[in-house]
Amino acid sequence: MRFGVLGTGRITRRLVADLQSTPGVSVTVIGSRDASRAAWSGGEYGIAKAVAGYDRVLADPDVDAVYIALPPALHARWCLEAAAAGKHVLCEKPLAMDYAEAVTIDRACRAAAVRWLDATGWLHHERTRQMQTWLGDGKLGKLRHVSAAISFFEPFQHDEHRLVAGLGGGCLLDLGWYAAGCAIAAAGQPRRAFASTLKRDGVAIRTSGLIWFDDDVTATVNCGYDVATRKWCEWAADQAAVVCDDFTRPWRDRPPRVWIHNRAGEVESHQFAGSQERNMIGKLCSSDSLASLQSQALRTQATLDAMLRSSDSGQVESVTCE
Repeated sequence: MRFGVLGTGRITRRLVADLQSTPGVSVTVIGSRDASRAAWSGGEYGIAKAVAGYDRVLADPDVDAVYIALPPALHARWCLEAAAAGKHVLCEKPLAMDYAEAVTIDRACRAAAVRWLDATGWLHHERTRQMQTWLGDGKLGKLRHVSAAISFFEPFQHDEHRLVAGLGGGCLLDLGWYAAGCAIAAAGQPRRAFASTLKRDGVAIRTSGLIWFDDDVTATVNCGYDVATRKWCEWAADQAAVVCDDFTRPWRDRPPRVWIHNRAGEVESHQFAGSQERNMIGKLCSSDSLASLQSQALRTQATLDAMLRSSDSGQVESVTCE
């Protein structure tokens, strides 16, 4: 599958390399609003064609799919444009600014018969699949509670869109996508949410939340830009809990790993291998159903909507999701 890339920001570099190293995948064109920026990125990443204008990427006959690496406020527009052009879509998280936009993207892609995924790599790691298998086969017992925390201390650069509310900035749409998504990956459809958010200049800097699921399952989630690096989770059941200290992306100098702590105080350590990003790209390029992953994205978007509303209202809010 031949990919075009929309955007030349910092996040682009990492995933372009993953695209280029995935069997059967190539990157044929990269686009930016600025011609010189596009040319620099094309040379830096080894992409033969660099163009000014995202529409030119979509119009290129040598593009089958697009990776959208733009600020969240631009996701819906360019996902819809890509679908209209008949291009498959890999969109950076969050999928959209809100649930209504996310549903519009889903419907447009379905109508155009193109495949779509949000670029949430951790969901595709063998480790994540194994954690879900342990929940499903009863190794951990009955799920009771999920905890997830992700933070990076002031991870900002010049002209940082994450500090601009109108572009979808703030920790909740950014890091909260992982934290809430982690709970949903374990517990399924969320029902209600409560959140408290610290803001600076109208931008979410730190959010703490509580999410309720069916069968009395609960989750506590935290994300922030004013806290040292964390990317850990715990899925706690009545027989054992599985703990991961780097669920969003494995530490560079350590193998992907988890620990299972059981009721007797015994601990099992498990290690894994593989590239979550290449697995994700391969999934999009395959003929496998994407329904469960798309449902995960839509549920996550709806949960973040409820947490945003709760932060403003100070009340528990329902999670509304088709």
